[in-house]
Amino acid sequence: MSSRCIVVGLGVQGAKRLRVAGADCVGTVDPFVAAATWRSLNSVPLDAYDAALLCVPDAPKAELVEYLVAHGKHALVEKPFAVPGGAAFDRIEAQARRTRAVVYSAYNHRFEPGFAALRAVLAEGRLGRIYHCRVFYGNGTARLVRESGWRDAGAGVLPDLGSHLLDALRFWFGDVADDFRVVQASRFENKAPDRVQLAGGGGTGPTFDLDMTLLSWRNHFTCDVFAEHGSAHLSSLCKWGESSLTVRTRVLPAGRPEQAVTVWPEGDPTWAAEYAHFKALCAARPPADLSGDRWLHAVLSRLSAGVAA
Repeated sequence: MSSRCIVVGLGVQGAKRLRVAGADCVGTVDPFVAAATWRSLNSVPLDAYDAALLCVPDAPKAELVEYLVAHGKHALVEKPFAVPGGAAFDRIEAQARRTRAVVYSAYNHRFEPGFAALRAVLAEGRLGRIYHCRVFYGNGTARLVRESGWRDAGAGVLPDLGSHLLDALRFWFGDVADDFRVVQASRFENKAPDRVQLAGGGGTGPTFDLDMTLLSWRNHFTCDVFAEHGSAHLSSLCKWGESSLTVRTRVLPAGRPEQAVTVWPEGDPTWAAEYAHFKALCAARPPADLSGDRWLHAVLSRLSAGVAA
């Protein structure tokens, strides 16, 4: 595709996307930022751009994406791609297929080197049957969220960090059941939940424990996978410092396992890597497939209904 894009929404995420897009960006859209090129998406000349990077709150996403794909424009949508009632997914997917527009929901953590390495380990099958996976994602943004005009509402941390965790499970394990349940939802400093625990899985597949919080004053991420022949352990994200993947090989009948550790230095490669991936998709123009968004939307909507402020 041509590299011409616009950034819609100049908040924290929009500023990141703008930096990564660099010279590809031909303008910006934001009704509240004086420096923006345009105030609304429909005021941008259609011949001025080929793709839009949507960094906006959840409420207007569906309408903006429908506008873009109807005019054959590609859309990168900041996670989660929320559609009230879910009905618009069918319309957007059908229209995008007609105009060959790409609709890509952005989950930049998929481009963490540790995430990719864990996925490769699981795909190789060397751990054998997977028994259990537990994930913790914590940051210290409770006060920032509380002071936001729109973030401290609804289900709080659940759609914010929970969307990343549920997407990560699908990235690592493929299709997973939609049987997640809320174990605990707490409001320690915020009106909306600032700590949520989920559980899911079981039967013939692995079980999952997901823990997310805005109350971890030192940002941290961990993932532990326990399996038949060993285990795998992710620690931290590159944006916060050194990150690592430890793969342990079980010793029978019991004993200290052998282990291999891979370490990545501090630095966040995910934004540039994801933007390059999006550009490649726009060049290839695969048929639109929003099945992952439908799954995630359905799970988050059901869980959020039980914990929303």
